[in-house]
Amino acid sequence: MRIRIRHETSYRYQEPAKSAIQHLRLTPRNYAGQHVKDWRIDVDRDCRLISSEDAFGNIVHRFTADGPLESITTIVEGEIDTFDTSGVASGALERFPPALYLRPTPLTAPDAALTDFARAATARETSSLAALHALLTAIYERMTFDTDATHAATTAAEAFAQGKGVCQDFAHLFIASARAIGAPARYVSGYYLRSDGDAQVAGHGWSEAYVPDLGWVGFDPAHGVSPGERHVRLAAALDYLSAAPIRGARAGGGGETMEVRVRVAGTQTQSQSQ
Repeated sequence: MRIRIRHETSYRYQEPAKSAIQHLRLTPRNYAGQHVKDWRIDVDRDCRLISSEDAFGNIVHRFTADGPLESITTIVEGEIDTFDTSGVASGALERFPPALYLRPTPLTAPDAALTDFARAATARETSSLAALHALLTAIYERMTFDTDATHAATTAAEAFAQGKGVCQDFAHLFIASARAIGAPARYVSGYYLRSDGDAQVAGHGWSEAYVPDLGWVGFDPAHGVSPGERHVRLAAALDYLSAAPIRGARAGGGGETMEVRVRVAGTQTQSQSQ
C-alpha cells in the first residue's frame, strides 16, 4: 500500500521567544515493512537542519532558530510504500541487544497491580509469542480510549489504574506488562492510516517486543492488532520520551500553545512486489 503523510506542528508563544531549539524524530527508515519513496522536512524559519542519529539509530534533525519568534511551524510530507509482514519488524536497524529493552523507565515501570495483571493474562500461555498476543488482547479489552484522561507524563501504572488513555498510554502499558513477564519491549512512534481518512491531532504509537527465534514483533494495543500495511514506523526507543517526534526548548516567550494537524491517506498507486 502507498501512504501519503502530511504532519504539521505549530508552536505559538504568548510573548516572542528569544530563540528555540528543536530535535525532530520525523524521518522514517526503510525496513521490511516499509520503503520510503519521498520525504522532506520544512521549517518556516531561517535555520539549518542538521541530521544525525541518536543512540537507538533513529534519524534526528536538529535546528536552532533565533528570535524574536512569535511562532514556529514544522511540516513533514512524504510517501511510503508499506508491506504486510505480520507484525515482524525485520530489517530494522538494531544498535543494542534485546536485553537492553528490559530496562524500566519512569513512564513504563510496572507497579504490583500491573505486574499481577500481566502474569494473570499470560498464565495459560506456553510460548513467548502467545503470551504477548494474550497481553495485546487483555489490554485492548480492559482499556478505554479517552483523549482527556491522561497527559504526556502519565505513567503506565497511572493509566492502568484509570483504565483510560491514548495510544501512548496503551503502548506504555504493553511495554510495562511485557517486561514484567521477562520479554524485552520498546516504544514505536509513527502514523496509522485510519479507515475514515479524517485529519488527526497526533501521530500514532505502538509497541514492539522481542520473540526468540523470530525477532522484534509489533503490537498495537490501541487497535488490538499487530502492525500491518496501515502503519508507518518512525522511531523506536525505551519509551515515548526517547522516541517523541518533536522535543525542544526555548529562551523566553512566556507560555506556549501547540497545534498538530496530521493527514494520513492512501494513494491510488499501489506498490508491487519485485
